[in-house]
Amino acid sequence: MNRRHDDLNPLGRWIHRNLVAVCLIGVLVLMGCVGSCMPQPVHAAERAVPVPEVSTLYRLKIEREAARNFGLDAPVARLAAQIHQESGWRPKAASAYAQGLAQFTPATAAWLPQVCPAVGKPDPWDPDWSLRAQACYMAWLYAQVKPFRYAGGMSDCTHWNLALRSYNGGLGWIQRERLATQRAGDDANDWRDIERHRVRAGWAHKENIGYPRRILLVLEPRYLAAGWPGSAVC
Repeated sequence: MNRRHDDLNPLGRWIHRNLVAVCLIGVLVLMGCVGSCMPQPVHAAERAVPVPEVSTLYRLKIEREAARNFGLDAPVARLAAQIHQESGWRPKAASAYAQGLAQFTPATAAWLPQVCPAVGKPDPWDPDWSLRAQACYMAWLYAQVKPFRYAGGMSDCTHWNLALRSYNGGLGWIQRERLATQRAGDDANDWRDIERHRVRAGWAHKENIGYPRRILLVLEPRYLAAGWPGSAVC
């Protein structure tokens, strides 16, 4: 039933007079939720990321090391996507902290034979050593990231997300952020909840959460589409 303007209470009269503004505010609120609650769209340039031809020079080596460390269902395309992210397949790539195809820091390279003795004498500039080290280190990190017992199981997407974040920023930081997640009452077995609990510098946290997202959601699908062995995990 229709009601005259004069029959409305003060709040109703205000809404009636400002109906356009109210609707606009509602739209803006909805847009804000969509922007914060849903995954951000992948830019067209990212969707078109090609698989560099130079990667074929290392494919056999990656397949061999992946099988050695992960078995017959080894995530070959995922490891290739990680190398793409780390160095763009440039064996002489260098940053302020890391070196070579798999971008190991000198400290991690020197320590790695303690948990991966088969990699041999550390040499991040040697592509063969880098690929041996990357596959073994990722298998070791994957084994260290265990589900917290208080909650349900951990999806393989979360498992790989956390292992990749550990490679990029350190296993210790991930463990501290999972504990912070648990203390806050959120799910420390879910990558989405863990991302919300930062215990490191803001810039480092932003880089660290973006690292597995690009590998798993942008680069790995490109390598799978190009025929590299494996299957999507997220």
